[in-house]
Amino acid sequence: MTQSVPPSEGNPFAQQSSVGAPGAPQPADGNPYAQQQPGAALPPPVPAPPARSNIALGLVVAVVVALVAAGVYGAIIGATEREIGYAAIGVGFLIGFAAGKVGGANPVLPVVSALLSLGAVYLGQLIGIAVIGADEVGVSATTLFTEHFDVLTEGWSETADAMAYLFLAIGAFAGFSGAKKGAL
Repeated sequence: MTQSVPPSEGNPFAQQSSVGAPGAPQPADGNPYAQQQPGAALPPPVPAPPARSNIALGLVVAVVVALVAAGVYGAIIGATEREIGYAAIGVGFLIGFAAGKVGGANPVLPVVSALLSLGAVYLGQLIGIAVIGADEVGVSATTLFTEHFDVLTEGWSETADAMAYLFLAIGAFAGFSGAKKGAL
């Protein structure tokens, strides 16, 4: 003779609520999942997505990154006493990527990024000349850069070779490409 065992004995899953089960009574609003435990906290709200497609903020970020990257590029040139092509690529790409990431896919940003990259690589080259010249002349690079800027630009014009112009072009291309990639 077999004895009938209630389904709740020995089965931990048999004690579940019958709400939502077929044929079980439904809550008043008809949603079987609407019942929450008393005192249960709601999940935190989803944070707002970062600001995108803001062309003005993208331009401001690009200018700030251009100035910082030009300073770093100039310091690298001054420390090594030579131009490094990868650094020019990095300057351009950083400017473009930052502009694209903040400014979005606006078609103006790649062009502006390329122009800012040209200026940043040129400014970095001038800073590098100032650092190298300051060591030779015995004044600070800041003094040479602020009080004798005309001498720096003349020195750049006289010493600029095909490689200097190539680095300018590479930086501009990297800025244009970086803005496109940053906007993705």
